Amino acid sequence: MHTLSAYIDGIGLLGPGFKDWPGSRAILTGQAAYQYQPAVLPPAASLAPAERRRCGPIVKLSLAVGFEAAAAAGLDCAGLPTVFSASSGDGENCHQICQMLASDDRQISPTRFHNSVHNAASGYWTIAAQSMAPSSVLCAYDASFGAGLLEALSQVVVDHTSALLIACDTTYPEPLHQVRPIPDEFGIGLVFAPQRSANSLARIRVALTSASAAQMTDIALENLRTAIPAARGLPLLHALANRASTALVLDYLDTTRLAVEIESWA
Repeated sequence: MHTLSAYIDGIGLLGPGFKDWPGSRAILTGQAAYQYQPAVLPPAASLAPAERRRCGPIVKLSLAVGFEAAAAAGLDCAGLPTVFSASSGDGENCHQICQMLASDDRQISPTRFHNSVHNAASGYWTIAAQSMAPSSVLCAYDASFGAGLLEALSQVVVDHTSALLIACDTTYPEPLHQVRPIPDEFGIGLVFAPQRSANSLARIRVALTSASAAQMTDIALENLRTAIPAARGLPLLHALANRASTALVLDYLDTTRLAVEIESWA
């Protein structure tokens, strides 16, 4: 695989102990201690009341980090291609459907059904952002962040256009939580661009490697990184928060990982 290169123009972050990207930088730079607090998902204010009532956690999370990253990049969401990557879909909705199928009344509501598909967050995004731009939706289980990163960068390089990566994971209630124990909601939004602009924070280059993945020095953050697939991007956010020009390795597949070079100047 050739090296993929692009510029990072915007970042969005939401998860346990992380409210947004600006407020998280002090934690990732070591200026403030990380304290676990359950993720608080904001209401999907960009949706009409009817859609807002129907959407689940994965949609609220995706909209929050996606709009934050796009705003930081100074881009109009309506024309911004997107890549959605999640290891699972809407865990709560899946749980509710399983309960209904296990009951005497097996009639699943249309709302439950359309929220069960893996591209539900992408569909709500097109409504909220009034977007007609291309949208890719993928899932690679624990490798989903890395897969999403490669897909977004590939689109930037091939199509020579900006792309927004939205990588999110949400929890499953019991008993599904026992087999998929994601502890909390976590999402990252990243805007990649083919050329440097006034909003560019850093340049990123990515290639495949067999080297071991970078770990977070903070034990709590390392536990978060390993527990939630979308949080595999934490070492990248750590480098960006510290404005460091550095090389690191991100988790991807069992024997194949991502060698990342960051050239930062912001």
